[in-house]
Amino acid sequence: MGVCCPFLRPWDRTRDQFPLNLPCLSDPVRRSSLLLKLALVALHLVFIGFLFVCDAEFIEKTKRDPWYMASYFLLFSATLLQYFVTSGSSPGYVIDAMRDVCETNAMYRNAPTTSIIELYTFIMSLFKRRQHASRKSGSVIVTVEGESASGGRRTPSSWGKLVLDLYPPGTSLRNLTCGYCHVEQPPRAKHCHDCDRCVLQFDHHCVWLGTCVGQKNHCKFWWYICEETTLCMWTLIMYIDYLSNVVKPWWKNAIIILLLVVLVISLIFVLLLLLFHSYLILTNQSTYELVRRKRIPYMRNIPERVHPFSKGIKRNLYNVCCSNDNLDSLPTSFELEDRSRPYTCLDMLKCRCC
Repeated sequence: MGVCCPFLRPWDRTRDQFPLNLPCLSDPVRRSSLLLKLALVALHLVFIGFLFVCDAEFIEKTKRDPWYMASYFLLFSATLLQYFVTSGSSPGYVIDAMRDVCETNAMYRNAPTTSIIELYTFIMSLFKRRQHASRKSGSVIVTVEGESASGGRRTPSSWGKLVLDLYPPGTSLRNLTCGYCHVEQPPRAKHCHDCDRCVLQFDHHCVWLGTCVGQKNHCKFWWYICEETTLCMWTLIMYIDYLSNVVKPWWKNAIIILLLVVLVISLIFVLLLLLFHSYLILTNQSTYELVRRKRIPYMRNIPERVHPFSKGIKRNLYNVCCSNDNLDSLPTSFELEDRSRPYTCLDMLKCRCC
């Protein structure tokens, strides 16, 4: 062993350093996300590949009706494309919205030099806040847009003023600051521990996508599960057609039944997920708000059957599909009282829900 060690050590070092040279493999979170993506793609290929490998009649049917399989493969490709587009899209981070507001205000002031300085101090401020998050001392911090030099009371920045306008009067900016990334959170935002950022209109962190579902990509996520549901239904029909043909060897039937059970379970899951997220979009809710309603301070006193951010079905659909960069403000007590009214026949005729 002593003779072999000099030859094995370079190989061991190369093997250990190989994942570090690839950004997608150096981070454990990204590595697990990449493996899940590869597993999902392989699962799709297994379901359709089995029919081509084990069923000669299926190949003959493909030759007779090329349009049928062309339509299926078009849906198959569109589903995988939508999956990678959704997984690579940003859910909408608070830090990005905060930076856009600072740059927009600097542009309106027509001061290019000032905007560069404010952007630099803004980045340095976030770095200092993260570095000294665990220290409870009155040390000097970098100022951003009127922020005081002491660690105590400070005047709100342009982003802080914008966030305060979304809450009822009298709300303290200190209570709206995230304890992890130290940015002011607008309503419906939440810090994601997997992404280590605050997400606008946080819905949930999807491990299969490797990213959060939020304000910017909720529509893409809905289209993905819609296409996935359609693809599962179509594949299920082809598998049932395969079983209804002539008798085949027992091992082929055993494999097809096993795959059929997995396919039915997957179809039930994605179909329920599609219906659930359709309901959330129509009522302008998120999974986090629906499940953790009692833990959100500004939603504890709102009746459960009242959707505080809903603006009607048509406006909700428009905001999700076409205008996903608006920040929702908390409704006033008058608006909440109006939405809590029970529906009457006249409301049904006037389409009050729309």
